[in-house]
Amino acid sequence: MTTNATMRDFATPEDPPFTVAAPAQQRVPYVFNSPHSGNAYPQSLVTRSGLTAHELRRSEDFLIDELFAPVVEIGAPLLAARFPRAWLDVNREPYELDPLLFRERLPAHANTRTMRVAGGLGTVPRLVAENLPIYQEPPSLEEGLDRVECIYRPYHDCLRKLIATTSVTFGYAVLVDCHSMPSQGSKREKEPRADIIIGDRYGTSCNSAISHELIDRFRELGYSVERNKPYAGGFITEHYGRPLKGFHAVQIEINRGLYMNESTISKAVGFDRLRDDIRSVVSHLVSLPDSGLPALSEAAE
Repeated sequence: MTTNATMRDFATPEDPPFTVAAPAQQRVPYVFNSPHSGNAYPQSLVTRSGLTAHELRRSEDFLIDELFAPVVEIGAPLLAARFPRAWLDVNREPYELDPLLFRERLPAHANTRTMRVAGGLGTVPRLVAENLPIYQEPPSLEEGLDRVECIYRPYHDCLRKLIATTSVTFGYAVLVDCHSMPSQGSKREKEPRADIIIGDRYGTSCNSAISHELIDRFRELGYSVERNKPYAGGFITEHYGRPLKGFHAVQIEINRGLYMNESTISKAVGFDRLRDDIRSVVSHLVSLPDSGLPALSEAAE
């Protein structure tokens, strides 16, 4: 399944902005999402940026979609962005717009006061990792709004449809949002980063059984695991997680040091093992008992 884009950067069915890999028939009430693994960098971005291609990729969740590809064999769909996070971040509100990026006056409905915007990481990012400015020639406000209307909205429409179809079919839906994180945290982080971080918005975005299952299974395989520290889940986890209505959302952050060379942005020897371990964890996750996962109104009937 693909979606056409109306923008010239992703203008044909052969060059879609995102893809859905799905089994012939969905067999489990889970949807997987990889919003930051896109590596199709528009020429317009490369040309107007002051960064090298390597520097632009520092915010990319390198090959996270490939690491989670086994979920399709297990029976779940996997939505993955092809557009890069440095160009558009769909794990934001639609209008988290940065007044330091755009020359024009922002619309009244823009949310300019979030911590993410303050950090240069709004819906149309101003910075990549390590606080590197992306643009020598910034996009116009019209270009930014076009990205929201032509790419962001279709992406979320697709995600909502996958979740809704899953809920209708199985009585509830679990969204697993898949990400990676740099192996080295900020100077404010006193402890080394864990291998895996499970984010559930401090217990509000999904039934705790889902979080505990992920934590327990990864730990059984020898990984160090934290919950909500330092990543509790972004806009997608918060927005789609409504456990009392039978919609659960959980975020998985993978330490990049486990599977890639962060200096060269290439696979490391741990990649295949990690992918196999993710397959094992997900296989256990999808067999979790249904108790407590459907909406309360349905469960009471």
